[in-house]
Amino acid sequence: MHAKMPGGLLAGFLLLLVPTQGFGLDLPRSGHPIFDRVVTLVADNFHDPSALDGFGAAVRQELDGGDPLNAKSTEPRVDAAIERILASLDASHTARFTQDSIAYYELADIFRYAIRHDMKRLFPPDGRASYAGVGMVTRMENGLPFVSDVYDGSPADKAGIRVGDEVLSVDGAPYREIRILPRQDRAKVEIRLSRNAGAQPFTTSVAVERLRPLPTFEKAIENSVSVNVSDGRRIGYLRLWTLSSPDGLDIAARELATGRLKDADGVVVDLRGRWGGGPPDAAELFVGDTPNFRLISRSGKDMLANVRWRRPVVAIIDEGSRSGLELFAYALKANGNPARRDAHGGRASCRSRLSPAGRQHAGACGFRCGNRRRRAAGGARRRTGRTRSVRPALRRRTRPAARSRHGRDAAHPRQRLSRRSVS
Repeated sequence: MHAKMPGGLLAGFLLLLVPTQGFGLDLPRSGHPIFDRVVTLVADNFHDPSALDGFGAAVRQELDGGDPLNAKSTEPRVDAAIERILASLDASHTARFTQDSIAYYELADIFRYAIRHDMKRLFPPDGRASYAGVGMVTRMENGLPFVSDVYDGSPADKAGIRVGDEVLSVDGAPYREIRILPRQDRAKVEIRLSRNAGAQPFTTSVAVERLRPLPTFEKAIENSVSVNVSDGRRIGYLRLWTLSSPDGLDIAARELATGRLKDADGVVVDLRGRWGGGPPDAAELFVGDTPNFRLISRSGKDMLANVRWRRPVVAIIDEGSRSGLELFAYALKANGNPARRDAHGGRASCRSRLSPAGRQHAGACGFRCGNRRRRAAGGARRRTGRTRSVRPALRRRTRPAARSRHGRDAAHPRQRLSRRSVS
């Protein structure tokens, strides 16, 4: 664990990625350093000047309302005020992250270059973002913590923890994403879970590891790869947890070209990621027109130089498919079928590939992309590859309907994007 930063604040660092000229917004100050710092960051850097009038009104409401915020305000009062003024911007890329959340460490690692001058202060002594964890992320539903993500190959995955499990306790104490885990690496914790309404809770022992976010994402991408056989067809699966990791796309390319997916008849690309990021042309791996080729050195060793997948691909998306992943999904759709055809050849609108619980939670949508290439004459395009929809029989990776410890369904409302920053 790291020494706690004053106020536990890593507020609005996404606003500082590309410093811009301030808009000259003159707003009152509360005297509280954290609140005033957030106000200054937004006023000086927010990309849309038209939103600042509403932001200013929200700030004044916090300072002039029934419980005026000031230098002596309590931490919960300041936290609530910051949440409200940022929500007034209605922006998906602006949020505040604190040290008690895994998102704090993941985003700090993704944007480590933008905040490079602060990394040693934030993450002493070596300036590398890391945390003691088990490889799972939770979200609060009706005041209860439910598992929202389990990274493939992580200790939580190996221990059998599933998305949708309610976390009752860790070593007998209430669950906290960061603070409840032991300081020492390689220790184990006892996590008590509830999986189904009316069923007895159970406890599983999970190893705690020192996790660095980007390497963790890369391992999860590699460990997500699987091939299932359905109706005589080999259906591959790959989950892109983020496009921000340095080698994530290279891992995917190797698996498609020479690895476990090279002989698949089609592949399911799961874009229900944690964070977006990555190059804007990342989808060229599946829809690009350039040929596959390798570079062979004098020694005879070859190296993948360009990989293009030429067989059917299905994408799975939800509200987590943001930023770069959202562009990735749009590129697949724009270069494929705008509407998937069902097994009988009839035209069908974009339909979910997820379970009913997954559709309830995410409004998720799966679509198929037929690969395209240019014709030799005229530059016109024609569709190539299989025309039948790929219907994968995959092990479930959707979010089951969460249930509370009292047996009632815990609703999965669509999480407000203003609360989750994107990379």
